[in-house]
Amino acid sequence: MITVAEATSVDDELVDAFARLVPQLSGSSPPPGPAQLAQMLDAPGTHLLLAREDDGPIIGALTLVVFRIPTGVRAWIEDVVVDEPARGRGVGEALTCRALEISTEAGARTVDLTSRPTRAAANRLYQRLGFEPRETNVWRRTI
Repeated sequence: MITVAEATSVDDELVDAFARLVPQLSGSSPPPGPAQLAQMLDAPGTHLLLAREDDGPIIGALTLVVFRIPTGVRAWIEDVVVDEPARGRGVGEALTCRALEISTEAGARTVDLTSRPTRAAANRLYQRLGFEPRETNVWRRTI
């Protein structure tokens, strides 16, 4: 059974999990260390969700940020990652569904996320959960 809980403290298990998971998500970003993870946990509106199977080790993570803007409460999902051996077992779905619950409880009207076109399984999951493509441009400036 997949369980999802919010991280509340930084320990060796959390640091080790991100050292294992982040390279599976991004080849250009180093895994966060204890100080960066603590900053995430302390940030208002940031929810770091962790997935486990049968109370085992962390096998997936998702970051949800819920924030107020002039037009309402918004929520944004980032950095969803499931450990390669655990893929296809509902981990991403469990993480995303918990993020949607938190967003709803916070009063968000919408939840946004981005997903690379090459992540076919993830894109199918998001469509199955009711996410729809949004007609917009995503702009990025590297600083």
